Amino acid sequence: MIQLNINDETSRLRAVVLGTAISNGPTPTIEEAYDPKSLEHIKAGTYPVEEDMIKEMEAFNKVFEKYDVKVYRPELIENYNQIFTRDIGFVIEDVFIKANILPDRERELDAIKYIIDQIDPAKVKRPPEEVHIEGGDVMPWNDHVFIGTYKGADYKDFITARTNKEGVQYIKELFPNKIVKEFNLVKSKTEPRDNALHLDCCFQPIGVDKGIIYKGGFIDEEDYDYLVNLFGKENLFHIEREEMYHMFSNVFSIDHNVIVTEKKFTRLNEWLRSNGFIVEEIPYAEISKQEGLLRCSTLPLIRDKK
Repeated sequence: MIQLNINDETSRLRAVVLGTAISNGPTPTIEEAYDPKSLEHIKAGTYPVEEDMIKEMEAFNKVFEKYDVKVYRPELIENYNQIFTRDIGFVIEDVFIKANILPDRERELDAIKYIIDQIDPAKVKRPPEEVHIEGGDVMPWNDHVFIGTYKGADYKDFITARTNKEGVQYIKELFPNKIVKEFNLVKSKTEPRDNALHLDCCFQPIGVDKGIIYKGGFIDEEDYDYLVNLFGKENLFHIEREEMYHMFSNVFSIDHNVIVTEKKFTRLNEWLRSNGFIVEEIPYAEISKQEGLLRCSTLPLIRDKK
């Protein structure tokens, strides 16, 4: 049995599901693009190739090996994108919640069934159909659960809006002891620089009391202010629009003081080191062309209790 435990984003990681880029399938057509960044690269002829993405994910896997983290991988589905395991499920405390993802992606959940089967069935939840929620929008943080959402009346018109108000309510009911704080995110179908696909595209806690944040990702300034008040402005690394586009906030913590980042994130990596973090830099720029990065391709199962 796998004893799940996730109460925050940064405690020492013990077990994780890392996606795979093997047999990733052909470059999608323009009509098949799920997000504006993929669309941009499909149109430009710069969409990433499988061989490069496999190398990037292997570099990530090597870091997990270095820190003795148990790594699970999805079972292989031929010609299918299985990189972003964060979308398909997430853990809060000792509960595994299956995401209600875009219908075309249901097979990705089947590919991790062998892992879910090792969890106490009473601790595995599948929300009702009207609940939309994806792991990239959900961040357990001690007594809080932060959730990215989109509250616009035109929610259903946005393929980039992945978590609805029913999703927020579902988590509130499942974890009545938590402060569930929702954040209304900026969405765009056409401009990746103005599209916070998930909460981790514009915010992520790091260390014990720090975070990376993009103010322009929040529709309501009071949502941004909430995080500034909670963390303290001096503890937040503010990223700019172009850095948000390159996914500076989508790093991944293996421990309070160990962070995996993209090697080209020079400004961020220097700040992290100056604040005492051990920075494990890897190449991940090709995968980022699909509007996802390091946090998106992981599904943490077990972190140490504090």
